[in-house]
Amino acid sequence: MRFPESFVWGAATASYQIEGAVDEDGRGPSIWDTFSRTPGNVAMGDTGDVACDHYHRYRSDVRLMRELGLKAYRFSVAWPRIQADGTGPANPKGLAFYDKLVDALLEAEISPYVTLYHWDLPQSLEDRGGWPVRDTAYRFADYAVAVHDRLGDRVEHWTTLNEPWVSAFLGYGNGVHAPGHKDAGDAERAAHHLLLAHGLAAGRLRELGARSLMLVVNSAPVLTPAQVNDPCSVPSEADAAAVDRIHALLTRRFLDPVLRGSYPDEVRHEVRDGDLEIISAPIDLVGINYYNPCVVQAAPGEPADLAWPGSEGIRFAAADAPTTAMGWPIVPDGLSRLLVRLSRDYPEVGFMVTENGAAFDDVVAGGRVHDEDRIAYLAGHLREVGHAIAAGADVRGYLVWSLLDNFEWAFGYDQRFGLVHVDYATQARTPKDSALWFRDVIAGNGL
Repeated sequence: MRFPESFVWGAATASYQIEGAVDEDGRGPSIWDTFSRTPGNVAMGDTGDVACDHYHRYRSDVRLMRELGLKAYRFSVAWPRIQADGTGPANPKGLAFYDKLVDALLEAEISPYVTLYHWDLPQSLEDRGGWPVRDTAYRFADYAVAVHDRLGDRVEHWTTLNEPWVSAFLGYGNGVHAPGHKDAGDAERAAHHLLLAHGLAAGRLRELGARSLMLVVNSAPVLTPAQVNDPCSVPSEADAAAVDRIHALLTRRFLDPVLRGSYPDEVRHEVRDGDLEIISAPIDLVGINYYNPCVVQAAPGEPADLAWPGSEGIRFAAADAPTTAMGWPIVPDGLSRLLVRLSRDYPEVGFMVTENGAAFDDVVAGGRVHDEDRIAYLAGHLREVGHAIAAGADVRGYLVWSLLDNFEWAFGYDQRFGLVHVDYATQARTPKDSALWFRDVIAGNGL
């Protein structure tokens, strides 16, 4: 299987998960600093205080990327490094770090893909209300301009937000992510203001000359239990309605306003005049983070899940499939089903797989990590990307999650997603067999 000559191969990370150095060079606290330091929120009491120490080791990490043949590296900027309290003049030392990182990537002939927000909201903005407050969207647009002013002469690819569903509904709905609130109304308001932030930033970045703009969503095919292993299974009328509603709450909630200028009927927001015009500022790509399908069935009387306001009468079910160390079902053809549908539903935009990967119980033995399960996982999903392209889906690239083992949010350091093993005690990096396999995939532009 060969991919188009222009296909982009790379890997991804996020600032709080790898950088460490949380108290250095003027960085202020983020909601994840606060959340992870609160007992009971993160496994083993882990924090991102040191993480992979990428802040000090970025040069050697970039050399490692080059050795693996990566053509693109998606990383996020830590907002609290740029504005310690979320407002005001940009911090020169914070900008200098990303300045040097971008230069190192370009010297290594790796395209930088900058994500402006991967969940580390400055704590001071949360103290003023966070994403449920409309003003946060305007502060984000100012921050986006400050980063572009410094990096825009060298960075072509800009992502506004990573997975706004997670920020809104895990952060403010069921509280398993920072800031750890549990309020359905706040979650709904946060979702709208995140989209407003995206639109405001996209509009201003475009005015400043940004060439490629992207929004990244955690989308998934919504299936009944029978459809997981049988795409031809015909659901009951009630199950079909459940599938449609959850698809609207997960995917259409974000892509319809951005690409069509309207919310689906299943989603109700307090929208001010002009909001949807701002939110639907033109973008070039939609990033898709895919790990597993969302499996549901009708269940009259079932209360709404805290993370899914509007999901009354629907039960979230398990998939009959092998699982990763996270317990996530492995359903590779869910990715092709998703990409084909989204390309059909939104033909006006291209797509990129911006995260795909798996955690397994990796063991270093004799200086090697033989992670055959991860190789099988990645190969299976890449085949499905190829099948989607053959079926007409406009897919421009594939970025593995993640380059490095890292701080995995509420799971702490217990779960390892990396192509590269990190010994957190010594910070030693060991490319796993999957990294060497992916190097060969890139060199051959296919499987």
